[in-house]
Formats: sequence, structure tokens, C-alpha cells
Amino acid sequence: MCGIAGYVGRATIDAEHIRKCLSLMHRRGPDSSGYYQDNFGPGWNAYLLHTRLSIIDLDERAGQPFKLDSRVFIFNGELYNYLELKRELQSRGHRFVTTSDTEVFLHALQEDLDAALDACEGMWAAALYDAKTGALTLMRDRFGEKPLFLYQDATGLYFGSEVKFIAALVGQPLAPDYDQIFRYLVNGYKSLYKQPGTFFQNVVELGAGEYLITQPDSRPIRTRYWTPGFEQDDKLSYADAVEGVRTALIRSVKMRLRADVPLAFCMSGGVDSNALISIAKNEFDYDVHGFTIVNRDERYAEQDLVDYAIAELSIKNTAIVVNTDNFIENLRTLIAYHDAPVATITYYAHWLLMESIAAHGYKISVSGTAADELFTGYYYHHNFYLATLRDDPPLFTRSLANWKEHIAPIVRNPILQDPEAFIKDPGQRAHIYLYADRFAGYLKPDFQERFLEEHYCDDLLRNRMLNELFHESIPVILHEDDHNAMYFSIENRSPFLDRHLFEFCARIPSRHLIKDGFGKSILRDAMRGITPPAILNNRRKVGFNAPIFSFLDIQVPDVRAYLLDDSPIFDYCRKEKIEQLINKDELPNSESKFLFYFLSCKMFLEEFAA
Repeated sequence: MCGIAGYVGRATIDAEHIRKCLSLMHRRGPDSSGYYQDNFGPGWNAYLLHTRLSIIDLDERAGQPFKLDSRVFIFNGELYNYLELKRELQSRGHRFVTTSDTEVFLHALQEDLDAALDACEGMWAAALYDAKTGALTLMRDRFGEKPLFLYQDATGLYFGSEVKFIAALVGQPLAPDYDQIFRYLVNGYKSLYKQPGTFFQNVVELGAGEYLITQPDSRPIRTRYWTPGFEQDDKLSYADAVEGVRTALIRSVKMRLRADVPLAFCMSGGVDSNALISIAKNEFDYDVHGFTIVNRDERYAEQDLVDYAIAELSIKNTAIVVNTDNFIENLRTLIAYHDAPVATITYYAHWLLMESIAAHGYKISVSGTAADELFTGYYYHHNFYLATLRDDPPLFTRSLANWKEHIAPIVRNPILQDPEAFIKDPGQRAHIYLYADRFAGYLKPDFQERFLEEHYCDDLLRNRMLNELFHESIPVILHEDDHNAMYFSIENRSPFLDRHLFEFCARIPSRHLIKDGFGKSILRDAMRGITPPAILNNRRKVGFNAPIFSFLDIQVPDVRAYLLDDSPIFDYCRKEKIEQLINKDELPNSESKFLFYFLSCKMFLEEFAA
């Protein structure tokens, strides 16, 4: 895991800007740094900057920028199947001077760009420059685990792992994008990747599964090398689906345990994190150390399940208790580092988790990101599941009875309290932008944006899950996870984001996904005999959630005063509405989320608005 940044074009980057950028990149790569500069013909300059967090082959020989013939390579991420690829490349005559995945990646790219990206399993944001042609190729992994921001002006193209790196190379601050701020305030974090923008004007991200090539006297060309999809195999039995998931997930975890430094696990009482921990412990005898957020709010407490898993698996665990200490100051620090409002309060809790993992000497954290989106982890998936069963009356009847018994008592969203919501109206998604009209009333400008959804397939449930995975939940989670971890110089790994696992899951018939009222039934049954049974049989979903009032005490006068202090946010938000909000005796879940969105945007504009 590292930091990358650079530029190609007609401008000359000042040496002081390069020094400032490398300094800002230090958290992403505290072990070493370097940069490459090339003047290709008249008026075409290239700069590649890199800072390294050493994970595989700790020797300085594996440092970057890494050169091979005329090509120069910088890489942020990990190539998990580098050992297999290396053996294949060696059989074709390639010779290696390091034991790093970086060198393997570059050798593979030397042969054929598209074939190499198709063969690679891992996470990456990378830049490959060819000094013979002046061409720069930027590339990003299939799921977008590693960020790569782009900014183009009249002179050329800037890129970086973080927006602040681009601003440092440009030599001036970048302007906030207020439409993105309004989008976040009104529609929430799931709206942020519905369009290509970011929280800064003219800054975009290279898409997941894309590469971009730019060269002298040509416009940049983007190419998608991998497109996700869903094509179910109706002949695949439930038992075969369970076995296939078990095999693919064990393989994924095995590869993601590869490292020359120790790794830790984010741990809750849920199925996702405990499946990964149990595989590491029971299949590979890994010395597991889990880190857990402990919440005093009973709605989010699951310490009993965590304690049970610790005892059953005989693993180490460190608990981090949430509290209000230094919340305002810490959140301001976090927003400045993220170059964005923090998406939800959950990621403040996750930041505290990363702080503890780093304090214990770990350089890698493993999380259960994307299990919900692969295996039906959300309560509203049950409503979509019922809608897919219209042509199977016996299964629909059984599933509806299970919904009424197990799901109905815990659903708070009024739209989802109707089990047939998506049978009656398959296209409505008001549960996602819940109360958007109300929150738009907090703004001075008029802002309305209808819900958009990509069409991947006709299966209602699977299309929804693919949108969550590639356009809603997971892109936000990956941004937050990456920036939180890199603040403490930690690499984050997500074994559920595995190409082979994803493509196998895409074959599973939707009727298998929920069973006896259990979401994630395939995952649960795949982990039988590996993960402790009480974890697999628990229906309650908690994860790393935390209410805002676990951290923010609005009864404290200084806190209330800060929320209403003069700020650029009040050029766009109605102060009297915020005052009414914080004067309420109790806030429902939707309003407590909005209060956090407001606070996060307030701090963002105080940091970045001119």
C-alpha cells in the first residue's frame, strides 16, 4: 500500500510543489519516497511521485518508481496472486530481481495491458509511463478498492491517491463543488457516486475496472477492461452454491493473508468479520487479533457475541469504547484528511479502530466489506427477494411468513414495513432517499435530484445489489476505509471483494439467497464447521454502527454554540432550521443522520471554502 501522484502535460511542476506533495503523501508511505521526471520532446513533461508502505519484499530494491527498460511504474495496492503470475511469467522467460508484487505487475503489463489486468487479482491504482512514447497509462482495480483522482486543466492531466496531492502539484487550492454538498445533505451518502463528480470542482475518479491512456498531442482515452454482471445458473443447486462460496472465500482469504508484516482483523459480532477470522484461524492457523468497537447504546451493542467468538476461536481481541472525548477536534482532523465530509458517523468509529490497530503495531487490517452486497445483508433485501418470487407461489408463501415473523418486527422504515412494496411498485426507491423533500427544506438554494439506478439485469434483487456494490454503498465505504487506514499508515484488505468469488456469486439463483428468513443464507451455510454456530444463527445485524450521540453531546453549551457558529455552511443552510433540530428532545434515526451530514459539511467548508 502506497501513495501515488503525478502529472503529464505542457506545464513544468515547481520543485517546491513536488516536495510539498511528497510530504503530504507521507502517511500513505512512511517507509520511503521517490519521484521520476521526464521531458519528452518539446513541451511534454511527465512527473511520477511515490511513497511506500512496505508490505511485500521490505528491501529497498522493491522501492518505486520501479523501472523496466523504457517503462516507469508506480503502484498503490497489492497483487494477491503475484506468486502464481510470477511462475507463469518465469516460464515465458521473464527474470526478476525482487520478490515484490510490484515487479510482477510491471512484467505482466509489459506483455499485454488488457490480458495482464484480466489475469491480476488484487487492488490497485497504478501509473505506467513509457519514456519511448511519452504515453501514460492509469489503471484501477475492478471494484475500485484503491482511489485514483483525476484533474485536467488546459496544460495537462494531474492524478493522485488523494485530492490534496493534486492541489499541491497544481500549486493552489481546488474549489468545493456545492452540488455534491447539496446532494449529500439532501439525499445522503448513497447518492455520492450516482454521477462522476466529487466534492471538488473538475475533480473526478478513474472508474473501477477502467484504464486511461494519455499521450502527446492526443486526448485521454478511457477503456473499461472489466464489466460486472449477473447471469444466474438455474441448474446450480443450493448445496453446490454453498460449496462454491466456501471454496472461493477460503481461497480469497488465503491470498489476502500474504504479507511480510503482521495483519489484524476488524471484528464485530456479525457473520462477515467472523467468517474471515474463522477461516484465518481454523483453516490457516493464523494468529488472529481482532479489534472491536464497543457501544454502550443497547441498539448497537453486541459484546456478548464478540465474547462468544473470542472464546470459541481462542483469539486475541482489543475493544475500543466509543465516547465523546475530543469528537469535534478529531472529526475536523478526519475531514481535512479525507478531503471530503465523512460519509457517516460509522467511519468516525472506524477511524478509532484504525488508531488502535496502528498503536498495536499492525500495518494491515482485514474487513468484511461487501458481504452485505454479495449475499443479501440488508433488511430491505427481503422485500426485493419477495418481489422476485412472484412466479413461485409456494416459496413466496413460506418466505412471506418468515418475513412477518422475523423481519417485520425490526423494520423502522415506513416504506419497507410493507412486504409487497416492490411487488406493487417495482421501480420505487423512496426508502433510499427517505425524507429527501424534508431535508431539501433545510437548504436556501433549491435542490432536487431524482433517484437513478443502473440496469445490469432484469432480476430486481440482483440489480439492486449490483447498484449497491458499484454505485451506492461500497464506493463510499472503500473511500472511507482507505483514507481512515492510510491516516495511520495501514493497508486495508477486503476478502469479499474477490473477482472469482464475485463471479461465482453472480451465477447463484436469487431463490437461494434467503432461506427460512435468514439473509446471507449461502454465506452462513458455507461457513458451517468453520465459524462458531451462534454467530451463524444470529439474525440481528449490527456491525460497526454507532449513533451520533455516542460521540456528540449536544447538551454541552460549547457544542451547541459550535453547531450554530458563523460558518460558510450558513450561506446555503437555514440556521433557524438547524437550531430547531438540535432543540428537539429526541431525534429519529433519519434526523440524527442529517445532523451528522450537516456537521460534516460545516467542517468541510470551514476547511476548504475560499
